Amino acid sequence: MRIFSQLLAGRVFAGLALAGALIPVGCAHAADGELVVRDRFSDEIVGRGPDLVFIPGLASSRDTWKATATRLKDHYRLHLIQVAGFAGEPARANAQGPVLAPTAEAIAAYLEERHLSPATVIGHSLGGTMILYLAERHAADLKKALIVDSVPFFATVRMGPNATAAQAAPIADAMRSGRSKMTDAESAQMMASMATAQADRDMISLWSKASDPSALANALADDLTLDLRPGLAAISTPITIVYPDYVPLGVPKGATDGTYHAVWAGAKAVTFVPVAASLHFVMLDQPAQFNAALDAFLAQ
Repeated sequence: MRIFSQLLAGRVFAGLALAGALIPVGCAHAADGELVVRDRFSDEIVGRGPDLVFIPGLASSRDTWKATATRLKDHYRLHLIQVAGFAGEPARANAQGPVLAPTAEAIAAYLEERHLSPATVIGHSLGGTMILYLAERHAADLKKALIVDSVPFFATVRMGPNATAAQAAPIADAMRSGRSKMTDAESAQMMASMATAQADRDMISLWSKASDPSALANALADDLTLDLRPGLAAISTPITIVYPDYVPLGVPKGATDGTYHAVWAGAKAVTFVPVAASLHFVMLDQPAQFNAALDAFLAQ
């Protein structure tokens, strides 16, 4: 378990020393896609059918779901969210101050505005944290949720199961002030835990480099201090947790099962789906397993 925790803990410092480049934001997945821009995020809408909302993770592009969108767009209308300040998206309202909670609140308002509520939502990493936030504070806006490799309180990954938000605050403050920096070696180690294929690692690295440094640092700090564990027992939204085994990095088979079951123990309506031979971006590492998990979730 210690190896597993160390691998995930590397995500806390991802990208803090990287400068913001620019990746054009547009409708990348379909020529007839609609792009809706809000202060905290943008939404690329593609396909026809029942609505599905996808939220990518920290510093990530909506292209996290590119293959998924291509596969599903003939049967569903997909809402591909991208957080302002991440992966080349202009930071707008996320240029200063908190990012996680305000963006989640903005998404909740958007679901109601576009008559998507109650919505079927899918989120990866920080996107999963936003979904959990919504499940606790805006339950009426969610029908069901699939969360990929996310935990209710990220500080427990770095600091152990007894971590508190107060203990994590000094680390978060250092992130916000820019005092936390990654060395090249730390960056390489962190990236090695993201995906197995070098091409995927290069893509994820590009997203991180293209992210706004302030938005990224503040989002990380938010994640480290937001403890959603107290609200788990009251969640009514059915949640599917898809998680990797980290075996490609030497974690023993089955070792992550106990970890994920333990951190989500307070939640009642949870289904666990492990993904074998995978790292953090399971949809890139093991698309067939991820597709099967997503299809089973949608069929529920």
